[in-house]
Amino acid sequence: MSSRPALVGICLVLASAVLFSTKSIFIKLAYQEAVDPVTLLTLRMVFALPFFLVMGVVASQGAAATALTRRDWLILFALGFGGYYLASLLDFLGLQYISAGLERLVLFLYPTMTVLMTALLLRRPVTRLTWAAIAVSYVGMALVVWPDVHHGGEQLALGMTLVFGSALAYASYLVGSGEIIQRLGANRFTGITLSISCLCCVLHFLIVNPLSALAVSPRVLMLGVILAIVCTVLPATLLTNGIRRIGASRAALIGAVGPVATLWLGYAVLGEALVLLQVAGTALVLAGVMMVSLQTH
Repeated sequence: MSSRPALVGICLVLASAVLFSTKSIFIKLAYQEAVDPVTLLTLRMVFALPFFLVMGVVASQGAAATALTRRDWLILFALGFGGYYLASLLDFLGLQYISAGLERLVLFLYPTMTVLMTALLLRRPVTRLTWAAIAVSYVGMALVVWPDVHHGGEQLALGMTLVFGSALAYASYLVGSGEIIQRLGANRFTGITLSISCLCCVLHFLIVNPLSALAVSPRVLMLGVILAIVCTVLPATLLTNGIRRIGASRAALIGAVGPVATLWLGYAVLGEALVLLQVAGTALVLAGVMMVSLQTH
């Protein structure tokens, strides 16, 4: 792997992680308006769907576009449903019970899951430096999580379990996407898979809610648009292009900077607690990300 494509990949993944990290902040702000998780998730996906449809159609044009087989469609559906729709739903549900900072940190257990899944399923070795990066990052995350765990309420375990399930689903999405992204191209894969996810969300909404539930306040509507564009379309596109350059395992580990961004945004925007122990944990997470980045040289 040459250094320039790898550096571009790192920058894409870092940008994606920062944008993704704002998602839980905007969700928490929307929950202040008493909107339910399924409706909010549907608003996000409805506004994002046109972008993904156009992306998928445009990327599928031209003689160079690979024809999709039945197996391809099954894989794309599985990744769209199990890897992104399910991950998003569990995440939105979990955020009802835990803080934005803790949600992002539990969700970012997915790098370890991704590395281990990749090693097990694709038989790719895990280097000592990668193991060290995992250890440093997750010691840092443990320090950040500790204050919330120590003072958590009755529903803390439920929220953490839901978000842990989201992390597992998202790790599966990353591992399953590596090979097919190389074959179909990043934008085509993103357009098709995320369109499937959006349609799954709409179908879920129609099953459990009346259409009148979409009559939300202007503030929730605005937050739905922000969640769609800033927190979904842009970071998903950046992440997929980053994976194409540096691989799923490295992308997942570098993306660990996301919880750090969420922690500070939660403190600044939502007034969530931030203590010295969490600052120390933040430094360790960043150190782990740097260790992964140095592997490109």
